Amino acid sequence: MDATATATAVFKAACPDCRGRFELHAGALRLAIGASSRTTFYSFTCPDCGSAVRKPAGERIVELLTGGGVRTLRLHSTA
Repeated sequence: MDATATATAVFKAACPDCRGRFELHAGALRLAIGASSRTTFYSFTCPDCGSAVRKPAGERIVELLTGGGVRTLRLHSTA
């Protein structure tokens, strides 16, 4: 396995506000894993318009982002 693969991971993304399409490095994304699909999402700041973007992340997206070195936060229930 190439050790530089994770460091150079790039993901395609789009902004729902300005409709910009771009590529983001793993460091520009954040992944939050919650107890359900409703509380599992990834987020980033649009490089074109500066909007904070939050999108749902299913199992496959979680797998791709974690494998690509995206910083992950595990959300815990307060119940």
